[in-house]
Amino acid sequence: MATGALADEIRHKLGDLSPAERKVARVLLAGYPSAGFETVATLAERAAVSAPTVLRFVNRLGYRGFPDFQAALRAELAERTASPLTLYESGGFGRSAAEEDDAEGAPLTQRCARVFADAVHRTLAEIPPHDFDDAVRLLTDRRRRVTLTGGRFTRLHAQYLGLHLMQVRDDVLLLPDRAVERTAHLATLQRRDVLVAFDYRRYEEDTSALARWTREHGGKVIVFTDTWLSPAAAHADVVLPSHVTAPSPYDSLVPTLAVIETLVAGVLTTLGTEAHDHLRRAEDTARRLGLY
Repeated sequence: MATGALADEIRHKLGDLSPAERKVARVLLAGYPSAGFETVATLAERAAVSAPTVLRFVNRLGYRGFPDFQAALRAELAERTASPLTLYESGGFGRSAAEEDDAEGAPLTQRCARVFADAVHRTLAEIPPHDFDDAVRLLTDRRRRVTLTGGRFTRLHAQYLGLHLMQVRDDVLLLPDRAVERTAHLATLQRRDVLVAFDYRRYEEDTSALARWTREHGGKVIVFTDTWLSPAAAHADVVLPSHVTAPSPYDSLVPTLAVIETLVAGVLTTLGTEAHDHLRRAEDTARRLGLY
């Protein structure tokens, strides 16, 4: 099978499955990843299908049997929780074997170009069009307030997207750091709110809690994550995964930046003259106040 989260693979296959197989898929997705470690009989009972249906389902995903499926899930979980130190000590980062052979003796810049270009290409090619379109639709809806949040590194990406959105529409803000301000804002969440969350492996518990809180109050959630999928994805309306392959032990956020800039292009196209007018007013204001 192609590399990537099993949950993401299952989501992509939903349209190809039989009605009974889709029941198995939805049980797995609802309890991911722990549901994948239950027995065939238990999973069949929870999905209200037969045991052979569960086996046909994993065969449809490309596995020889249920033990093969569970082995892949265990391997994914090990990758999902890997830290930079773990990757550094195991050498589990960088290029494929074919790329290693091809890049033998090549300058680091050339090797990195191949790694980053491949990750960006795969990321943009694999994003479901309907998820991308839904993200654009939510971010261009003037009735909605947009709140962005990120983690230790990805807060920079949340800021980057937020700064672009602020130039072309109203009601965009970065979730405050301080507890009092953060609580005050979260207490006002309602149906017209959109939470945009960035969460990558060694996922942060508060991101999943924020996504769940937003959904409970009727809001919409967009999650940027890696191919193993943040736990916050379980509460998301839109999931935008990126490959994070890097020539170092640190996950690359280059593909995520490409997704952000593609999304900004989609937002500008959809808003049209409205975005142009908003940007012109912002620049005029900045000029008059000497902020540029």
